[in-house]
Amino acid sequence: MLELRRLSVRAGAFALTDISLQIPTGHYGVLMGKTGSGKTTLMEAVCGLKRVTAGEILLDGRDVTRLRPGERGIGFVPQDTVLFTNMTVRAHLGFGPQIQGWEKKAIQERVETLAESIGITHLLDRKPQGLSGGESKRVALGRALAARPGVLCLDEPFSALDEETHAEICDL
Repeated sequence: MLELRRLSVRAGAFALTDISLQIPTGHYGVLMGKTGSGKTTLMEAVCGLKRVTAGEILLDGRDVTRLRPGERGIGFVPQDTVLFTNMTVRAHLGFGPQIQGWEKKAIQERVETLAESIGITHLLDRKPQGLSGGESKRVALGRALAARPGVLCLDEPFSALDEETHAEICDL
């Protein structure tokens, strides 16, 4: 379960204060609001990318508020995918497991399995330059899923996708 208790976050002059919510294990939550209302800021705080000024973030009852992003067990797909230009697709998929200290063979197996399941095996040795929007989204999703996170945060995962790619990403 993901639980926020009286969470407050600042981003420059913008602030979110006293946010509380619970999303039970096996369920999903949807943040809806106008542009600039703090949806991304809140997700970044949950993922450890924005500093929390007050309150707590709990995952399955464990306080992760002060943990580094890689220690939280959360996968994140930002709106603009943010792929590293110097890394191949294979390196993107292996990044999380490598940071978490997985053995090399386990990383290779995870990368191959994941690439096959999301339909990007043919892209493994390519770099992000020249990938289509849908391919980039698949790589970002694969990178977020690679270390088997307990929670997955998706920031506008369907923005700027054509109808066919939108349906494919929904299925994934």
